[in-house]
Amino acid sequence: MPIEGKLTADEMVFKLKADFLKSLAHPARLAIIEYLKKGEAAVGQMATDLGIEQSGLSKHLAILRLTGILSPRQEKANVYYSIKDRNIFSVLRPIAEILKRRLEESEILLSRLGRE
Repeated sequence: MPIEGKLTADEMVFKLKADFLKSLAHPARLAIIEYLKKGEAAVGQMATDLGIEQSGLSKHLAILRLTGILSPRQEKANVYYSIKDRNIFSVLRPIAEILKRRLEESEILLSRLGRE
């Protein structure tokens, strides 16, 4: 980072990307995104179904909302969340594929160890 504390355009882009990826870097937030894949849900129902205390869930929802991943909708006393941009699944899918390949490679190595 420059001494003056100002970011260059490239550094700002990297920071924005890093902040976005950090918003995904929690198991509960990934579970929320996966849960909402099937459609909109009320906060209370999500808390029950995901087994997350409502206060903690609210913090995770706020992070995902601030990064533009989720969209809230209020109806009377209930707040509902949905996926704002379904392209998030295009980001998560390759990660799942990479992890799947790593697991398969590990299984191959483990099976070889078992033969020795």
